[in-house]
Amino acid sequence: MNLLCVAGNVSVLVKQNLKLRGSVMEEGVVSDLDCRDRDRGKGVYVDEDASSSTLLDLTSYQLHDLDSVELPPSLIELDLTANRLSSLDPRIAGLSHLKKLSLRQNLISDDAVHPLSSWNALASLVELVLRDNRLSNIPDVSIFKTLLVFDVSFNEIASLHGLSKVSNTLMELYVSKNEVSKIEEIDHFHQLRILELGSNKLRVMENLQNLVNLHELWLGRNRIKVVNLCGLKLIKKLSLQSNRLTSMTGFEGCIALEELYLSHNGISKMEGLSSLVNLRVLDVSSNKLTSVDDIQNLTRLEDLWLNDNQIEALERFAEDVVGSREKLTTIYLENNPCAKSPNYAATLREIFPNIQQIDSHIFS
Repeated sequence: MNLLCVAGNVSVLVKQNLKLRGSVMEEGVVSDLDCRDRDRGKGVYVDEDASSSTLLDLTSYQLHDLDSVELPPSLIELDLTANRLSSLDPRIAGLSHLKKLSLRQNLISDDAVHPLSSWNALASLVELVLRDNRLSNIPDVSIFKTLLVFDVSFNEIASLHGLSKVSNTLMELYVSKNEVSKIEEIDHFHQLRILELGSNKLRVMENLQNLVNLHELWLGRNRIKVVNLCGLKLIKKLSLQSNRLTSMTGFEGCIALEELYLSHNGISKMEGLSSLVNLRVLDVSSNKLTSVDDIQNLTRLEDLWLNDNQIEALERFAEDVVGSREKLTTIYLENNPCAKSPNYAATLREIFPNIQQIDSHIFS
């Protein structure tokens, strides 16, 4: 069966067959939504028997509405990414099997998304993506009692008011690139694994203490001056890049931490790292460091980014990194005074026998 989609004055004839999926959700949720950009230009998948279709992907068709698109009642996934939709087709309200709905990169406003709150047939939805639209408030999604993934990044949301109504089953929450100034209404998210609040107006790390299962916390490009993880113990990935930190204290209890990103701050001393024995990636580039300290015990460190600091010499470097000499494979030290030494690369290769990359140079 072919499908004729009308986008403005452009008719798009779609000829691909449907990708059938037996089960769209696996236990323990999905990858980072920021890494799920679809290939532009691929076709819509439609089954020869449209009534049994489970996936409809209309990405990048620049549709203004869905009037000429058939919406099979059996749909489990509906992807409307990168279109020109300013309202929700009321037929979506009848898709009782729908598990995933993406409206990413459209023209959806607060008024346009409001009908979702009363679409009872969609109560079993587990993934809702409203990224890159025209929202100024957190929409009411209380009807979705088993929601796992909720993305409202790249909007104009000024407050997290409304999150208190979101299901406590949530495992991934994305609110990056908005206007949020306070972390609030997240106390009930005991199952949350990923929290993304980068590129907002946050000044204080607060109200995180109940996120006892949080594994990833992304707070880059805010206005945070002091680290406060509120006692969280399971954090594995933490980003505080491009904030206003002047100290590295506050990570001492995070023994599960594997990746720590602190670039583009005002940090002048490496400290509080010795207990982070599981750390694999440490990024402290573009700070005010003059020496390398407190990482002697980090035996699992693989990537160390120290570029764009004020580190003068490499004489003590072998001693400073003694714990990771065998494990380290990537190091960035460019744009430090020590990188001007004629024996710079040779010295590093001698210190790190398994090094694979020094700055932008990769060794075969």
